[in-house]
Amino acid sequence: MSTVIRPATRADVPQILDFIRGLALYEREPDAVTATEADLERDGFGPNPFYFCLIAEYEGVPAGFAFYFFNYSTWLGRPGLYLEDLFVLPEFRGLGIGKALLQRVAAIAVEKRCPRLQWEVLDWNTPAIEFYKAMGAEFLDEWRNVRVTDTALLQLAGMETAQ
Repeated sequence: MSTVIRPATRADVPQILDFIRGLALYEREPDAVTATEADLERDGFGPNPFYFCLIAEYEGVPAGFAFYFFNYSTWLGRPGLYLEDLFVLPEFRGLGIGKALLQRVAAIAVEKRCPRLQWEVLDWNTPAIEFYKAMGAEFLDEWRNVRVTDTALLQLAGMETAQ
C-alpha cells in the first residue's frame, strides 16, 4: 500500500474544498464553510500565496490534506509554521496517512528553519488529541485563542461605527 504526499496544484482546488467541507462536517460545523474554489485559487496559487497545501494520495486516490501557512515569532526572530488544517477522509484513517502528512509538514518547518510548528485542536476531539500527544505535541493550556470577526473587526479597524 503506498501513500504519496505531494504539494497541491491549482488543479487540486476542487479537492481541497471537498477536504475542507469534510473537515467542517467532522468538526460539527457543516454549514460554516463559505470559502469558494475561486477564493482558494486566488489565495493559494498566485505570486504571493497566503497558504500552502499538501495532498495525500493513497494508491492514487486523494485521501487527505494538510493546509498551512507561515507566521513569525518576534521573540525568536524566525518564521514559524502554522498548521491550519489536517484531515484524512474517514475511509482512509488508520493507514498512517495523518502521520505522514504531519511528518511532511514538520520536515517543511525544519527545511525552512522554523523553530516551531503549531496548530489548534478542539477540546472534544479526543482521537486527534491522542494522535498529537503520540507525535510529541505539547499542549499550551495557559494560552487563550483570541479572534475578532465580522462587525467587531470592522469596528476595530475604524471602518464601521457601533450600531
